Amino acid sequence: MKTRILIAEDEPLMRERLSSQLEKLWPQAEVVMLAENGNDAWDGFLAHQPNLVFLDIRMPGLSGLQVAQKIGKAAHIIFITAYDQYAIDAFDAGAIDYLLKPVQEDRLQKAIARVQEKTQVQPLDLSAILKSLQVAIPAPKSEKLKWIKASVGKQIRLIAVDEVLFFQSDTKYTRVVLQDSEALLRTPLKDLLESLDEEQFWQIHRSSVVNVKAIAAAERIDAERMQVLIKGHQEKLLVSRNFTHLFRD
Repeated sequence: MKTRILIAEDEPLMRERLSSQLEKLWPQAEVVMLAENGNDAWDGFLAHQPNLVFLDIRMPGLSGLQVAQKIGKAAHIIFITAYDQYAIDAFDAGAIDYLLKPVQEDRLQKAIARVQEKTQVQPLDLSAILKSLQVAIPAPKSEKLKWIKASVGKQIRLIAVDEVLFFQSDTKYTRVVLQDSEALLRTPLKDLLESLDEEQFWQIHRSSVVNVKAIAAAERIDAERMQVLIKGHQEKLLVSRNFTHLFRD
């Protein structure tokens, strides 16, 4: 079976360089996607079903560790890291492969050889190992999303987060509502929340997150319920009891 590869790395030059190195060293494999953040990496994994994933530890949106947790045993994983020996000890203890930045060609060749030996082997259960890595590698400061890629019909649109009026859960997807259109995002709302600026985007219901700049007013429906009116938009969003405190004097 042909090896399908997804590369997730937020540094453009590093991302392109690794792709070129793989094309040179492993021409039989296919790079199916280059992702620039963790959310795109997870969306790409669902869309392309690669059997090998290169994950940068720190990326905007979901971190490499968070993406790895979601992937679980569905693919082999090689981490890309800039961390020192303390973190590397944790990798070695768990027998997970890793590449230090900047990625050296001879080291990549060894990683490829290891993967080729394991292609017929079930990928590792990473749960216990990831816990040790989370201890070894400090949590990054949250980097807030500025752009998202969302589906509009057959197109993928690049949307500035500032332009979004609100996000809303819609079965398997998240609705992205703009002033004159809307789109669909594969990322669940609860995961999206982690990468949104909490001062700009307020969760007002378990299924709704609204851009504060888009709020025209909040009005009471009755003694216990409230709803939010959106500027230039007819849709009204229910505010659950847990979030009514956001609109108190």
